[in-house]
Amino acid sequence: MPSLILIADHDPVQRRLLEAMVRRFGYQSETVETGQAALARLSATDEPAVSLLILDLFLTDLGGLAVMAELRDRRITLPVIVETVSSQIDLVMSAMRAGAHDFVVQPVGAERLHVSIKNALRFRALQDETRRATRRSAGAIGFRHIFTQSEDMARAIRLGERAARAHLPVLIEGEAGVGKHLFARAIQSASDRRGRPFLSVNCAALAPEQADLLLFGCETGSDKAQGKFAEAHGGALFLDEVGLLPLPLQAKLLRLIQDGEIDVPGMKRPAKIDVRLISATSQNLIEQVKAGLFREDLYYRLNVFPVTLPPLRARAVDIGGLAQRFAQRFAAEEGKPIRGVSAEALHLLSRYEWPGNVRQLENAVFRAVVLSEADELGVAEFPQIAARVAGYDVRVPPAPAMAPSMSTPPLRAAQLDGGRLHARDPHILRLLDEQGHARRLGDMEGELIRFALAHYRGQMSEMARRLGIGRSTLYRKLKDLGLHDGEETADAETGVAA
Repeated sequence: MPSLILIADHDPVQRRLLEAMVRRFGYQSETVETGQAALARLSATDEPAVSLLILDLFLTDLGGLAVMAELRDRRITLPVIVETVSSQIDLVMSAMRAGAHDFVVQPVGAERLHVSIKNALRFRALQDETRRATRRSAGAIGFRHIFTQSEDMARAIRLGERAARAHLPVLIEGEAGVGKHLFARAIQSASDRRGRPFLSVNCAALAPEQADLLLFGCETGSDKAQGKFAEAHGGALFLDEVGLLPLPLQAKLLRLIQDGEIDVPGMKRPAKIDVRLISATSQNLIEQVKAGLFREDLYYRLNVFPVTLPPLRARAVDIGGLAQRFAQRFAAEEGKPIRGVSAEALHLLSRYEWPGNVRQLENAVFRAVVLSEADELGVAEFPQIAARVAGYDVRVPPAPAMAPSMSTPPLRAAQLDGGRLHARDPHILRLLDEQGHARRLGDMEGELIRFALAHYRGQMSEMARRLGIGRSTLYRKLKDLGLHDGEETADAETGVAA
């Protein structure tokens, strides 16, 4: 979903102007008129997170500087753009020293405000990515870093938090790409073993002849090597796709869970190992047991504390937020001036099934960021996704010498502009005719009025207000289009005769 911007301004006219500009730029907005209300909104944990604050320095209850000081004391970090008048530059400098990202002078120009917002959000994305990289290197990824608005995922996180305190083997179940590795790291960070070794082994990638040496090590002759279990001593070992572990090694793993010991070739006695075991699977282990591919006794030892992560299609409410976060992260990594994902592209992404789950979404956004030349990711940057969603027709138009395909729905045409493929949402007004020329204004106006007539169900007052014209003008245009007989009719919204 688009970034949410909070506007704190005591002047109702200025609030409306700023809100209109912010929404025209493609962001969400909320407004408050006092400093206390701004602090209350930014401190709320049950509301959508605010990405940026536009702060009037002359609020009636708390001055802008007092609000910023309170934000610092409450450890609320977000970019702040302060508003001032030209005669108060000294106050602006104080605000900048207090941590404001930028300032705008009233009356605020749309272009100046737009640039300031984009720069502030880009700077925050870079800061967030730096913090994420630091947490990753320190192994400090926790449950609070897992974004979700889904109740199913929130329930899984609550189970994970309980599992972290339980000192029991944990089995994370879920389709490939749902984030099992990240979830395992969060369990480690929430446990009393945080800060200790966390090692990961993908059992699907283990060659049978090397698996024993890699996991358990060896102490014979010149082949001395420490296995992953010994390396993870005191910490945690994550066994991804544990259902594909070879059967001989399953017996060794069972002994480790039961006795805390492993048999290392070349050692006279078993080695004592203290490891928190976290396993994951995308398969049905019960079916593996029935097929004789997985030990039943090991299954029950691993399945002491199961946690199932939902697929992305079951938490569709998270798609927009994840896409925006991936876009900001990759834009910071690639040095691209991208502020986020457009509303049309978010609508497209939310309609796709995502069989590869979060990993597939992450890869799709990364590709879009790398290929994008604009400051926002649109539908055109996701051609493979658009090709698989009903209502989007993604293909290169025929050469000019060829006759246009009359079977192509006019509102679903893909355009090629300067070599870039543009997949269009079926609800977007098309700008080109079948021959590739700009459409006539009259035709486009008629199409818009017909759409508004159906969308607002004949509510003339609402139609006129949304189209920005008077009701008499609207009736005249409807008559010209043959959509009104010219006689007075009752407005469906007000019940008043026109």
